[in-house]
Amino acid sequence: MRVIAGQFRSRPLTAPIGLDTRPTSDRLRETLFNVLAPRIAGSVFLDLYAGSGAVGIEALSRGAQQAIFVENAEPALRVIRANLSSLGIRGDYALEARSTSAALKRLAAAGTVADLVFLDPPYSSTAEYESTLTLLGGDCSQLFAPGAIVIAEHLKKLDLAASYGALHRFRILKQGDSILSFYSVPTAD
Repeated sequence: MRVIAGQFRSRPLTAPIGLDTRPTSDRLRETLFNVLAPRIAGSVFLDLYAGSGAVGIEALSRGAQQAIFVENAEPALRVIRANLSSLGIRGDYALEARSTSAALKRLAAAGTVADLVFLDPPYSSTAEYESTLTLLGGDCSQLFAPGAIVIAEHLKKLDLAASYGALHRFRILKQGDSILSFYSVPTAD
């Protein structure tokens, strides 16, 4: 696993040992960031279920203003910290060491505003998709900057809903057994 492009291009990243964390593949990360390229510079990027931190680190490498990593598994937190340290990333990020729902509620209450939100729960935790997308489209929708996008990585056999409250799917990208579902947030008039 490596950083695909930007400031830290080709630098190696580590992943937690075992099968509990499944990092987003280099190829799928490249596809994701090719789509997001015009939106990355200066953005606040929220990496939910961060695992190794590879997606949020990729965002920082490509010019995101800040990445917020949300992860509650201690082995993954150690790997995120190690990856950030090995790249010399000392600022421009926050680490939320708590459950995704608790982190989203805390961030929303603190007035955090995100431009891009990426979620990649363990594929076996299908209920996490539903609860997180419902929370993002409802009680925590104030987290979004105008024109914000939410991207969910999931298996193609998992059929996510077209809408979750204020979130509405506008694009699906399939690659192998994985899908990226893109959701937009309507802007307030």
